[in-house]
Amino acid sequence: MPHFIPRQLSASIFVLLFVLLAQPVAADADAMPDPDGQPADMSKPVQVYILMGQSNMVGSGNTAPLQGMAAEKYPYLVDDSGAWTVRKDVRNVFIMASGNKIGDIKQNNWMTIEQKKIGPEIGIGHHLGNATDAPVMILKSCIGNRSLGWDLLPPGTEAYEYDGKLHPGYRGTPDNPRGDTGGDMSKGWYAGCQYDGDVASAKHVLENLDKFYPGATKYEVKGFFWWQGCKEKGNPAHYNRYGQNLVQLIRSLRKDFDAPDALFVAASLGETKLDAKGADGAMINALIALSKSDNEELKGKVGFVYANPLSMGGGSCGHYGNNVQTYMNVGEGLGKAMVQLLEKNQGGSASSGGDSNSENKPAEPIDHQMRDWTGTNGKSFKARFIEASRGRVILELEDGKKRGYSKRAFSDEDVAYIDQYEG
Repeated sequence: MPHFIPRQLSASIFVLLFVLLAQPVAADADAMPDPDGQPADMSKPVQVYILMGQSNMVGSGNTAPLQGMAAEKYPYLVDDSGAWTVRKDVRNVFIMASGNKIGDIKQNNWMTIEQKKIGPEIGIGHHLGNATDAPVMILKSCIGNRSLGWDLLPPGTEAYEYDGKLHPGYRGTPDNPRGDTGGDMSKGWYAGCQYDGDVASAKHVLENLDKFYPGATKYEVKGFFWWQGCKEKGNPAHYNRYGQNLVQLIRSLRKDFDAPDALFVAASLGETKLDAKGADGAMINALIALSKSDNEELKGKVGFVYANPLSMGGGSCGHYGNNVQTYMNVGEGLGKAMVQLLEKNQGGSASSGGDSNSENKPAEPIDHQMRDWTGTNGKSFKARFIEASRGRVILELEDGKKRGYSKRAFSDEDVAYIDQYEG
């Protein structure tokens, strides 16, 4: 549901994607258009997506070699001159906490490449920006070396016995597994301490919304992304309860962010294969089962990206050797998975706000021809109409590249043309 912020507080590789019935889906990154540099429709709530996990999500992809390969592998990242493109409709925010305190801001800008290292947020942000005409915020709140079974243990998790030992529930400690520290760290770390910090840090950003999305006054949390598991591997009590803990994680995040229908997409560790055994097998099987669950809380609202074919440079615990393609590829897979879940849950469109324009639609696809398009700045160019949905239009330029635009960027004549075919 939308959250209104008071003014005083405002501030291509194959992806095996399991959604519902675990249908494989191609990443198809080449189909992503270049961003048009136009702002989103600010009359709509900011669509917030929260990224959590450990070092996989934090990201160690070295961007130094990225510009040399971007034109071929990720063309939407660079313009015709080779400069980085900038999305003015997607905000990229990263806050990092250690423990349950409010974290430090690591990133707060429009979606572009400017940092030395990246995680999966770039691919995620471009997919969601292309699919949504409302403003989008990619909000990453995480830190490395954290396990779901201890540091990130969600509220509602009770103490449990494994292999003859009692393990702490949420806010319990090894000395007092059934106890409740109340969030007091004066005597040290407690179960779920990092969950508390990551959630509090994300809420801090949202409570000061206009400092992180200029001009925004309202938001709604639409979904969560999860990429984690390296620390889990060393503790059978943790990895054997991975599925149970993930279900409780989803419940807790939805409750904490007042987002009962929020979607959830997770990726496996890059080194883990589908037939893996031991810790890797337990975790990937838990993720797959979650995405195929018939539970009414989860059915149709959880997606999974099989990261092994997308990964290079080594394993997750070694940060994939800082290989930027791993983070780009997995990010694209995660972003596409979320868009598909949004379309399934919103009747075919990932956009938010307003009713879809369903009148005057052609019954059969039309092979549109090249025509002249004129911007509100008076400049014209030739392009072929591909598709449009809720205020965003994709055109194919004369050089074959696809580019996304805000409908508001065009002349009245062009808008009338778009309105005939907008879905």
